[in-house]
Amino acid sequence: MKWHFDDFIYGSIDGAVTTFAIVAGVVGASLPSNIILVLGFANLFADGFSMAAANYQATKARNEFVEMKRKQEEWEIDNLEEQEKDEIREIYRKKGFKEELLEEIVRVITSRKKVWIDTMMKEELGLIKDEKEPMNSSVSTFVGFNLIGLIPLIPFIVYIIIGFEPNSESFIYSSISVVAAFFLVGMIKGKIVRRSKIRAGLYTVIIGGVAALVAYFVGYGLHFLVL
Repeated sequence: MKWHFDDFIYGSIDGAVTTFAIVAGVVGASLPSNIILVLGFANLFADGFSMAAANYQATKARNEFVEMKRKQEEWEIDNLEEQEKDEIREIYRKKGFKEELLEEIVRVITSRKKVWIDTMMKEELGLIKDEKEPMNSSVSTFVGFNLIGLIPLIPFIVYIIIGFEPNSESFIYSSISVVAAFFLVGMIKGKIVRRSKIRAGLYTVIIGGVAALVAYFVGYGLHFLVL
């Protein structure tokens, strides 16, 4: 099993946003707090599995597409050799290479089939083989979604375990914990893409905060509409 941190981050952000949006929506609608846990856990497993399955299919489809184009290039090299050499020549002519140097580049690239195919895939089609395994991507997404998505529910779980009815305080603790989770996930994302970790953390907090506010006010509005 190889972890893909980009998929983990993707699942983490979506898990935290959607789960806390449910918490905010239920609180805004003044519904019983036990509904938070029912909807929250339903979201964790159902939506988490849905995202993982979608990521699996997307990664698999891309890998299959790249492999199909690679086989197509291989066929063209085997059957349209001179035409493919001209394409290599034109690609590097546009890069500024001329005369003897250009011909030497063409000769070196076309002397090895794998290098030739790799060059055509990258320079002509803009495709680079993705080393991701679909199953690894989907598992990374699912774990991230459930691990971070669980955080907004923890205060409500703790209140129930110790025998208290979840109240406004549990929602405040949930809000604080999810802000910390957003910021942590954002910092990890910033580290991976080599950007400002503080800025990435704040940006993720803003995205999650907007989603939560929308859910809260929708629930708040529907509460009065239904009543």
